[in-house]
Amino acid sequence: MTEHASGDGGTHAAGNGGTHAVGNGGRKRKKKHGGEESMVPDADFKSYYGRPVLKPPVWEWMVPAYLLTGGLSAGATLLSVGADLTNKPALCRSCRIGGFGALLASSYLLIGDLGRPLRFHHMMRVAKPTSPMSMGTWILMSYGPGSSLAGMVECLPKSWRTHSRYGPLLKWVARLSGMSAAVIAPALASYTAVLLADTAVPAWHGAYREMPFVFTGSAAASAAGLALATTPIKEAGPARKLAVLGAAIEITAARLIDRKPDFETSTFTHGEPHHLRQTSERLTLAGTLVAVTLARRSRIAAVLGGLALVAGSGFQRFGTFEAGVESTKDPIYVVKPQRERLNARRAEQERQRQEEEARAQGQPGEQQSGQ
Repeated sequence: MTEHASGDGGTHAAGNGGTHAVGNGGRKRKKKHGGEESMVPDADFKSYYGRPVLKPPVWEWMVPAYLLTGGLSAGATLLSVGADLTNKPALCRSCRIGGFGALLASSYLLIGDLGRPLRFHHMMRVAKPTSPMSMGTWILMSYGPGSSLAGMVECLPKSWRTHSRYGPLLKWVARLSGMSAAVIAPALASYTAVLLADTAVPAWHGAYREMPFVFTGSAAASAAGLALATTPIKEAGPARKLAVLGAAIEITAARLIDRKPDFETSTFTHGEPHHLRQTSERLTLAGTLVAVTLARRSRIAAVLGGLALVAGSGFQRFGTFEAGVESTKDPIYVVKPQRERLNARRAEQERQRQEEEARAQGQPGEQQSGQ
């Protein structure tokens, strides 16, 4: 007789009698001879040595912070182009500078999380369309120069931008640079959702349809919040409208994730991720309500509403990140969906087999009736 130590502290003893002692409370099942089915304990979801089936993401706080700043920069760039074309210079300037600042923060957070700056450089040596990480690197590099140049022009002294002989040239340089960045901005706002959903993390992969809408709506809401907080009231009309649109998209897509019947996404609806996302929804709703009411007349209300929108976007990103981490800690989020898919596949195969047998049995009768 041999003994094997199990991962949860139990012992499996296998002898000629076919007796298996299981660590869960010392329960025993006897394997009977004569072809009868053996009675084995129901399998639990614990893995060997108490380790999770999937390794939790090694990313730290810098990654969800990067998700926030990247979306904020993309949304601000799009808003700045609209403001430029509709002759709202104050809104355009605040969004260009805000987008540039968020881009600098994104670069710092991304390179800081990689640990070694050369890793980012190495990722640019190849372009792999099937890799969201590779495509994300090229999206960021394509977006960065235009946003940076437009933002740097706005940071120049006003006398240079308006009263010098280089003023018209600088204006067109900023406009064309902003437009080039705006072409890439939607991809920048949404590619991080694709990047997360393309992993084996159950919660992220289970919400792959809704997460791009959550991230793009959150990017629009945060950019509108930044504009509300930094732009005079008389030019902040487009930001107020964008706040409503972004909040509606973000909250609707987040609610769809909460109502999904899939077990993998249940980590979104309880624990720390749920609290973070609830806080995000409350802040986003409050910021939107202030934007369409008090922010029309009060500069203080506009600043507070804008900050609430940015904070709501931040809580949304951190809540989404934590939901994915939680789904890797318990093996049930990996094992149970796999079993359900396997059972569904077997049931489909059995149904097809029965249909084929029914057709095969019906063919002789049809031939006889034809004769």
